[in-house]
Amino acid sequence: MPEARGGTKSSHWRRCLVVITAVLLLVVIAVLVIVAVRQNRPTPPNLKFGIVLDAGSSHTGLFIYQWLAEKMNDTGVVRQRDSCSVKGPGISSYWADVEQAGLSLRDCLNEAKRSIPVEQHRETPVFLGATAGMRLLRSQNSSQAEKLLQAVEAFIHSYPFDFQGAQIVTGADEGAFGWITINYLMGNFLQDMAGPHETVGALDLGGASTQITFVPDGEIESLDNSMHFRLYGKNYEMYTHSYLCYGKDQALKMFLQKLGVSANGTVFNPCFNEGYEKSINVSNFFTSPCTPMPPWTTHQTLRVIGTGNSHQCRDHVRQIFNQSSCAWNQCSFNGVYQPHVWGKYGAISAFYFVMKFFNMDKEKVSLDEVKVAVDKFCSTPWDQAKNEYKIKEKYLSENCFSGHYVLILLVDGYNFTSSTWNNIQFMKKIGGSDAGWTLGYMLNRTNMIPAELPRPKPMSKASYLSVMIIFSLLSFCWSSVCLYSGGRFADRDRRIWRRDLI
Repeated sequence: MPEARGGTKSSHWRRCLVVITAVLLLVVIAVLVIVAVRQNRPTPPNLKFGIVLDAGSSHTGLFIYQWLAEKMNDTGVVRQRDSCSVKGPGISSYWADVEQAGLSLRDCLNEAKRSIPVEQHRETPVFLGATAGMRLLRSQNSSQAEKLLQAVEAFIHSYPFDFQGAQIVTGADEGAFGWITINYLMGNFLQDMAGPHETVGALDLGGASTQITFVPDGEIESLDNSMHFRLYGKNYEMYTHSYLCYGKDQALKMFLQKLGVSANGTVFNPCFNEGYEKSINVSNFFTSPCTPMPPWTTHQTLRVIGTGNSHQCRDHVRQIFNQSSCAWNQCSFNGVYQPHVWGKYGAISAFYFVMKFFNMDKEKVSLDEVKVAVDKFCSTPWDQAKNEYKIKEKYLSENCFSGHYVLILLVDGYNFTSSTWNNIQFMKKIGGSDAGWTLGYMLNRTNMIPAELPRPKPMSKASYLSVMIIFSLLSFCWSSVCLYSGGRFADRDRRIWRRDLI
């Protein structure tokens, strides 16, 4: 019975073939599943960090930013991770004891060490930008300003970060970086937008300077006020100007300098609430280039008495703005060229804090409503104001002046009107990030930070598809061969079976 033995062998071979095919199919399925799982496993974000120190005239702030190492359209995607307010005054106040300027940053730098992963300390860049306070000190005593910056740099170098140096930021850059911050956070630099699109102007008020920056709807006459930026593959031509000495603190000193002094050294201040009194040391108060020592007094100490007269306050504040001359088609004040304001604006820093005090930072608040609120506070007696507002007396006493100053700066200075007032949005944060020049600065500086490729997946998309196709084809071919061979064996067995019957 050789044929019977042949049939038995064929059946055994078929069983082996089925088992092998099943095992191979299981292997193929397992490989495909493993590759798919590994391919689609989320990769951890490759975060990078950066630190910017905003060394302002009245205080210093530290801001920590983070972004993915890969970039889009030439600019890193930066978000604020954390912030820290340095205790004490701005670094320019330490001009007589420069070592203290660096030491004042210690607590916030230690906080930055805790916030950023230890393994990334060495590759985290740190930038320090000093603004109007240091610009004033440099104009007054350049060598002392340089010593102060060197002392600050030496202190920051003691930390395990990649310190990129300290620099005095120009007024134009401060305004431009504030503009970048506001538009970035408001989503006006979307990568998928083609052609020109609307941006928001920036209004910034610090302690020693104020800035206005916007993209005008026509040509810029003065090249000194023109600045070019390329962001996300798009070009922007903007108008910007910074007014040194017209920050809120320096403006108050200029205002006080213009008030008359009685023979006994008394100054009656209409911008201080009635009943408020304070003494100021003349040599300490009039110390900056904005307010040189006044010639009208030999007194070392002046006694300032508030009269709470809102109308007189407004008139005296206007006196620090010179609007008598303009060599251009249109100007703001002090003969400075400025195109007419148009579109939307974001008002940050002290603009926000002053309007917040008067509860006028909301949208759709008219200019007249703001004026009424300021007049009401100015006419409030000092004792009543102290009971109603639980804030530091220094800030409370200055708010009548600050309210009038912001109004006159925006209306008489920057030429906003009742009809354009609601185009201004007073803002502190946008989407969890502080609205200030430091984020714009970080966005600009990330162009100098190499952008690493994203961490690769286990294989590229093309390789993944190739593996899937090859294994699928192999599985199909093997199954076809097995089915074809199995069919031939089955036909042969049937023929043998028929012969055995015959």
